[in-house]
This record gives sequence, structure tokens and C-alpha cells, in this order.
Amino acid sequence: MKLLIDHADIEKIKRIYDYYPIDGVTTNPTILAAGGRQPYDVLTEIRKFIGDDADLHVQAVALDAEGMIKDARKIVEVLGKNTYVKIPSVPEGFKAMKALHAEGIRLTATAIYTPMQAYLAAKSGASYAAPYINRIDNMGFDGVQVAKDIHDIFKNNGMEAGLLAASFKNSQQVLELAKYGVLAATVAPDVIDGLVKNTAITSAIDVFVKDFEGLTAPGKTMSDC
Repeated sequence: MKLLIDHADIEKIKRIYDYYPIDGVTTNPTILAAGGRQPYDVLTEIRKFIGDDADLHVQAVALDAEGMIKDARKIVEVLGKNTYVKIPSVPEGFKAMKALHAEGIRLTATAIYTPMQAYLAAKSGASYAAPYINRIDNMGFDGVQVAKDIHDIFKNNGMEAGLLAASFKNSQQVLELAKYGVLAATVAPDVIDGLVKNTAITSAIDVFVKDFEGLTAPGKTMSDC
């Protein structure tokens, strides 16, 4: 499963990249607005840091197909061909996806709440379908199960699209989809940290250090022996 950062703060992105094996970055208009900077200033900075080969997902904002197509072309022109343009999974979006797919532009279908949205997006040429796990939960449904259903639909119908699960609130949701074998998950920095934040882990390491220092001396490590 690919692991991406769902954020646009370059310092947080750099910190997560420093510690963890990360495959790329996803953004959306809300994430960009939170930073208060102009969109392409932020996005070009992210692209420069993660490199041309890493996945970067950027959302078209126009509401009609013609506008989405124009947005997509500009996004790819500025940020490179390895940028996935996020298109909402609505009728105008499906129309735009078909046209953009024909142009060879990589697409991520977003704003997905139902398996049939994902199915139609995949048929329209999307490489990824991004269901909102926690938002689906908040509507009274099972977000993880919806994601699994989408994964099964793609697999059982021989579709080339993959799942890019988004909107996580905890590490358990990420674990469930990693176990199921979905293609990718995009996760906020605090949830990524939570994947290994455990008092038992910290306690075990503290015991190891204490025992080693008892054998040698305080502050000693293997490099000092």
C-alpha cells in the first residue's frame, strides 16, 4: 500500500518524509486555504521537495466540465506530468474525466461517498478513486467497508483503477485497509505519527537502553564499545 501525506504545510511534509517511507502528497482546496498562501506557490514548493517522480495530487476547483479541463491542463503544465488531477465524482466531473483521460492526464476521482461513484469514475478513466473514510463514518455508514467494496468492484471487474483512501481519523482505519491490500492511503501527519505511537513501544526501548547502560556506562551506545 502506498502511503501519502494529506497536507500542504511544507515543514510538516519535510518532517514526515524525514522519518517515514512516503510515496507522495495529496492536497485539496481546504488544505491549501488553511495555509493562507497562494496555491501554486505552495504546490511548486511541494513538488520541488518531493521530486518529479513522487505522486502529487491537486484538485481542480471549477464546477463545470469545461472549467475542470482548463484547471487540469494548468495544473499539469505547472506541476508536471506525474501530477494527478483530482476531479469530483459528479456528472460534470465524469464528463471532464473522459476528456482528460483521452489527453493522457492522470486523474484521481475525489469526493467519493458511494461505491457506484467510484465505479463510474474508473470507467471514465480515473487512475485512483478516493473515498472519504471518516466522513462516510460521520454519515452513519462504515467508511472502511465502503472502501473495501470499491476495492472489490475494481478487482472483480478487471478495472485498472486503484483505491486512494482518504479522510482518516485513526491508525486502526489505516490498518484495516492495509490488511485488505488497497493500493494507497493518504493520511494526515498526526495520524501517520499515530501508526507507531504506543507507550509499550517506548517502554520497551527505555528498558533496552537502561539495561545496556547498566552493562557499560550511562550514555554509552554500541558505537562507543
